[in-house]
Amino acid sequence: FLGNKPQSLKEEQDPPLIKWIQPIYKKTLLWVTAHFKSVLGCSFIICLAAVLTFFNLDNKFLPELREGHYIVHTTSIPGTSLQESIRIGTQLSKQFLEIPGVESVSQWAGRAERGADTFGSHYSEYEVRLTPLSGGREQQQVLDNLRQILDDFPGILYEANTFLTERVDETISGYTSPVVVNIYGNDLYSLDSKAQAVAEIIRSIPGATDVQLRSSPGTPLLQVHLDLDKLLLWGLKPEQVISTIQTAYEGHVTGKNIQGNRIYNVAVALAPELRTQSESIASLPIRTEDGRLIMLSQVADILHSEGRYNILRQGAQRKQTVTSNVTNRDMDSFMQELKTRVLNEIPFSANSYPEFTGAAVEQAQAKKDLILHSLLASAGVLIFIYIAIGNIRHVALAMVNLPFSLIGGVLAVVISGATLSVGSIVGFVTLFGITVRNSIMLLSHYQHLVQVEGKKWNMDTVILGAQQRLPSILMTALVTALAMLPIAFNSDNPGREIMGPMAAIIIGGLLSSTILNLLLLPSMLFRYGKFTK
Repeated sequence: FLGNKPQSLKEEQDPPLIKWIQPIYKKTLLWVTAHFKSVLGCSFIICLAAVLTFFNLDNKFLPELREGHYIVHTTSIPGTSLQESIRIGTQLSKQFLEIPGVESVSQWAGRAERGADTFGSHYSEYEVRLTPLSGGREQQQVLDNLRQILDDFPGILYEANTFLTERVDETISGYTSPVVVNIYGNDLYSLDSKAQAVAEIIRSIPGATDVQLRSSPGTPLLQVHLDLDKLLLWGLKPEQVISTIQTAYEGHVTGKNIQGNRIYNVAVALAPELRTQSESIASLPIRTEDGRLIMLSQVADILHSEGRYNILRQGAQRKQTVTSNVTNRDMDSFMQELKTRVLNEIPFSANSYPEFTGAAVEQAQAKKDLILHSLLASAGVLIFIYIAIGNIRHVALAMVNLPFSLIGGVLAVVISGATLSVGSIVGFVTLFGITVRNSIMLLSHYQHLVQVEGKKWNMDTVILGAQQRLPSILMTALVTALAMLPIAFNSDNPGREIMGPMAAIIIGGLLSSTILNLLLLPSMLFRYGKFTK
């Protein structure tokens, strides 16, 4: 009677719920033990399926960020006038404002006269602000509608993304796209042809969007070649002709108009309707020294040609750049397919070569570094577990809980439709730590029962130890899951893009690992464990 009193006292102190669960748990544990091979085989198949699914999940280092607004970049044909860019922007802005959830749209066209950017008048940028408290699903719907409108609008190329995502991409590669292919060489025409071939390959890869050449050729130019002999005949100097052309097209300040406390410059320029007609420059009047007026065509040859508004260089080499975004596709597999096809389908000479860079490459490297550091940390954890347990066989059995937890974690990712991001990786690392802790709790208690309390290692001890550890393992899993539930709910909403997937993985992994830890691990320890006094 005295020997059973502590156990009886403990049973009297157990909560009513635990008293009700323990008999059911004992029957279930006995059934699992009786059908051990079948349960183990099914669990192995499920774990194998989870591992295969894990390696086939789409992954993206940073998830889609929900900031409440989008930045849209558009480029039309090089040489497009500023007025035409504004006209296009007005039409796009009207269509953007018709999208449910869009609050305001503003356009920025061309560049400032002394601006640091090299954009031409064919370039525009739009800030699309959404209504407050827009959810993740609503924001994604707005982005899809924006891209649909831009796809249907003729004559433009575009990019559309959130501001923070663009800043990350631009900081890494200098461009607002995650996929960047630089082609280096000396001949501009060769670079253009290879860049066009790369762009065609990118467009043919599933998931590619917003494909652009960053230094577009074909900018229309009007070249004026002065004939020095004719200038001498008319007694003109080149400076006089250049000054007249500059006055006609840029304007020349000739005076000031004072109205109250405001001063306005008075400038002379060619009429706006004439400045937009390339033929009018031939009739531009030039005054000679004797006061006669002649046309510019009498002293110059006027030719139509083409060029480019910028030439890209890096490391004292010319380059042409192709950029792209990726949607609904795993970034790593996209980059791998892109590299393979470009290197196999496009011939490169000794003087030209491609470079694959951008946020996609840097994020892939960062993910590899994170996984490597996690593995190194796991190795250190294994050493400490071995020090605590002192048995290699038991350490290996404790690690069985890792694939158990992987089942629920992968299932959570599949059900939520998310991708593996940095938050997901952190979630799996955290989950593995919690589940291994539950295994250690069960192992250490079995050691205590055998080595301290002197019980024999048999089925009765297995059931007793599992029943005694049932409350602590259940409470650990339940409290952790309840703490993570508010974060996992609506994980695609603003502010939860990284923490939400992490919480969902922890909850799903705790569910599967706790069930298998309580039902299958005791039977595995009974068959393969070795506890001695």
